[in-house]
Amino acid sequence: MTAAVLPAPRIPRHIAIVMDGNGRWAKLRKRPRAFGHRAGVDAVRKVIEAALRSGVQVLTLFAFSSENWARPPSEVRHLMELFLRALRKETRELGDNGVRLRFIGERSAFSSDLQLAMAASESVSIASLKLTLNIAVNYGGRWDIVAATRAVAAEAKAGLIEIDAIDQATLERHLSLAPLPEPDLFIRTGGEARISNFLLWHLAYTELYFTPVLWPDFDATCFQGALNEYARRERRFGQTSEQIAEVVDA
Repeated sequence: MTAAVLPAPRIPRHIAIVMDGNGRWAKLRKRPRAFGHRAGVDAVRKVIEAALRSGVQVLTLFAFSSENWARPPSEVRHLMELFLRALRKETRELGDNGVRLRFIGERSAFSSDLQLAMAASESVSIASLKLTLNIAVNYGGRWDIVAATRAVAAEAKAGLIEIDAIDQATLERHLSLAPLPEPDLFIRTGGEARISNFLLWHLAYTELYFTPVLWPDFDATCFQGALNEYARRERRFGQTSEQIAEVVDA
């Protein structure tokens, strides 16, 4: 299906997605959860392709939260193996299509092989950058804010910054997504209506979109539906509709 063409100002620069529903998708088919995770990788490919076609500049995917370690060890092990295989298989093709990979989250908990694979993927040179793809792994929004706070405190202790000079921008420079723009659109698949400790600082004025579609079934048509909904929204950032209209008409 050909994506509808939206005016450039109505296309979100940055989309963040919680990819929920792999396990339930597999359960409905009486298959193990691993089957759903493998199907979820195919959905990732479809969404990346749709983002490229739509002109989205940044895509951030919540792949593995800091809370996901509490899942059954066999599932965690399978996820790590699937992640490693995908990195080794997909990185070069992504680069050839203008996609730059970045990883956000605490990497020290992962195996050395996986950490090396992530670093190698990030080092691939991109001739023509079209999309920045952030993969959140062992990530939590609270962890991100605490880590940034520690970094600012270390600067202050070293005398590099005055306490009174610390402001919102100071903290933002140390967050995982710096220096990228904040998400314009947040998508969560699978029917749950919560953020789940994802990008807590960054989602302050992001448009939220929840869909019952399970992640393996989320395709280009579903992605376009989210874009269409975003295009209908009025983003006021604390202002009134009249003030926004004055800016548009100016």
